[in-house]
Amino acid sequence: MFSLRNRYALGVMALVLLAAGVLWFRMQTGNAVAALAPPPDQAVAVDVVQVNSRSITDWREYSGRLEAVDQVRIRPLVSGTITQVHFEDGSLVQEGDVLFTIDPRPYQAAVDRAQADLAAAKARMAYTGADLARARRLLDKNAIAKRDFEQKRNASRVAAAEKQAAETALATAELDLEHTQIVAPVSGRVSRAEVTEGNIVSAGTGAQPLTTLVSIDKMYASFEVDEQSFLSFVNPARIGGAEQIAVNMGLGNERGFPRRGKVASIDNRLDASSGTIRLRAVFDNADGMLLPGLYARIQLVGGAPRPAVLIKESAIGTDQSKRFVVVVDGQNRTSYREVQLGAVQNGLRVVEAGLTPGERIVVNGLQRIRPGDVVTPHMLLADGEEHLADAGDAGDADEGALEHNKKSAS
Repeated sequence: MFSLRNRYALGVMALVLLAAGVLWFRMQTGNAVAALAPPPDQAVAVDVVQVNSRSITDWREYSGRLEAVDQVRIRPLVSGTITQVHFEDGSLVQEGDVLFTIDPRPYQAAVDRAQADLAAAKARMAYTGADLARARRLLDKNAIAKRDFEQKRNASRVAAAEKQAAETALATAELDLEHTQIVAPVSGRVSRAEVTEGNIVSAGTGAQPLTTLVSIDKMYASFEVDEQSFLSFVNPARIGGAEQIAVNMGLGNERGFPRRGKVASIDNRLDASSGTIRLRAVFDNADGMLLPGLYARIQLVGGAPRPAVLIKESAIGTDQSKRFVVVVDGQNRTSYREVQLGAVQNGLRVVEAGLTPGERIVVNGLQRIRPGDVVTPHMLLADGEEHLADAGDAGDADEGALEHNKKSAS
């Protein structure tokens, strides 16, 4: 009986202790959660800027390739043996510099033979001319038959024609001799010599090129422009009689678009399959950095300057296919605003629609806020430098608050 009563008492005590433990654990857990949870009315500190309007000039960016203004495949105009190569591979040459020499001896012999033939033709013409003059005097005295006179006159004419043919043959021989010296038709940079000394080359359009020469003082950049850009930028200037359309260019390793040029030509039709039209701009190559075939980034500038709103990329949020910003109203309460974005101008994004100058937007801390939240805004200048005041009171900003803004902006 005593044992049964003791067991009952021990069971009751165990239940009491267990209930007390559960109650204590719940109290401790609730205190911890309450300690971790922020006060419901606590405002989140965010960096904001006031949206301003700036004057911009619209432009579009394209990809293109550089092309030489003059590109020549050097081919021989006469056949023969290459006796000398006068340049180093990849060197600069001037117009008229000798590049290759073909053995001139056969062509010099042809010139000598043509000169001899010309001398003989001149002698025959002189003889037949004098004979014709004598025959004419005799004809006046009826001392020569009419047929004999006609024969002498015909012989004089044949001799004159033979002299002219000999002169033409000599000019051709001299031209062939001149072509044994293969010269640069333009100034520029040569490629490697495809044929070395001792090789026999043949003349003609199907002949193997001896080398390639490209001009380097100016360079073309060819690129494709979409239909909308053509209608907005290129066509108005073309129809309006503008002397040039401004184009900027940057190489793959250059920052921005440091090179200035102009559109040199516009294709005569739009490619219906791609919806683009081909343009070619020309650029000076004073520093010699431009080479045919290099990749180029092209900036096509068009239109008159216009006011536009520009914001930082960090102020733009993404919601599926939409872009939005967080606007802070006069009560420091946030709201989402869908915006329509344009091109990038000097690291800032153009806002075509959705914002007006004077509104405040959040630039840092988008992930910490939701629509309708009350925030503590710290004003920054639109160019990224800190304003000396926050949204509350400009006169109460101290060094600590300024340092906080700098850290937040960075």
